[in-house]
Amino acid sequence: MRAKLKGLMKVKKTLANGKTIYYCYAWRKGPLLKHKDGSPIQPGDPLLLRAFTEATKDRFVDPSETMGELITEFKASSEFTEKSAKTRKAYARYLDIIREEFGDMSFVEIQDKEARGEFKVWRDTMSATPRAADYAWTTLARVLSVAKDRGRISVNVCERGGRLYEADRAEKIWTEEDVRKMLALHRPEISAALLLALWTGQRQGDLLKAAWTNYDGQALRVRQGKTGARVAIPIASAVRTMLDAMRAAVGDKSATTILTNTRGKPWTSDGFRTSWGKACDKAGIVGLTFHDLRGTAVTRLALSGCSTAQIASITGHSLKDVESILDAHYLGGKIELAEQAILKLEQHKA
Repeated sequence: MRAKLKGLMKVKKTLANGKTIYYCYAWRKGPLLKHKDGSPIQPGDPLLLRAFTEATKDRFVDPSETMGELITEFKASSEFTEKSAKTRKAYARYLDIIREEFGDMSFVEIQDKEARGEFKVWRDTMSATPRAADYAWTTLARVLSVAKDRGRISVNVCERGGRLYEADRAEKIWTEEDVRKMLALHRPEISAALLLALWTGQRQGDLLKAAWTNYDGQALRVRQGKTGARVAIPIASAVRTMLDAMRAAVGDKSATTILTNTRGKPWTSDGFRTSWGKACDKAGIVGLTFHDLRGTAVTRLALSGCSTAQIASITGHSLKDVESILDAHYLGGKIELAEQAILKLEQHKA
């Protein structure tokens, strides 16, 4: 019966003559197991066990201290369990991939400076789908970050990994014409979502979950799923009229969420995404997403003369994020801001 050598690393190679041989290493990046003449010992050779035992006799590494153990600990940590179900599901997908690829890596190997290059090579195998590659890297970095923070490892080689995917949302602003096109569809369930997003600057998921109990007739109170931030957004009169009419229509019916589908039931994320996409296609909206309404709300508030702090109090962004949105991602309003500045200067000089 052939002994199973835990940690043994085998690399297959086909020679020019068509013969296949293996290079067997005592562990990943460990020493090559070879004969006295330097030729690699092949699987099945009785000398392989002796060479493996000799190479690993001084390598005192707890077999439980592997990447697989760190992943298990991460899934039990508050950094994972306190995330939304959607985020946990996204994490879990990549955690399984990481466990399959690197689950047996020891703590020594994980913290080796060369491991970063190995992790980068793995990430780059997914470069055809840059967003997936970045999420995989971010998940791995998060696992190692939590492990480092809890004293399990002392080095996180995945810090500051860089991104393959660069989302250019510059000038991705919903114009008044775009809004009119969507409202002209006369689909109340779509119009309600559009106007709420435009006037509150909240994320799709938070708006779909918002209940009538979160609205007191004057303000909408939201606990943001991504950050946990609690925001209270005063509702503009035009939107307040719409919401009051919607609540009156609901009456004593069973609907609990403000936004519902055509059957009066709470939206599912997939259901809303599908209906929103069809509405955009019908209205001729190209290159804009629901999430762009959040940035549009920030820009509209800025154009109205709101300060960064005032904008952040409504949308739930940090001050830094508001400035970043206005400076780097949502440039559509900059000419209007510039015109306002010149007008103020002219008035001052006059």
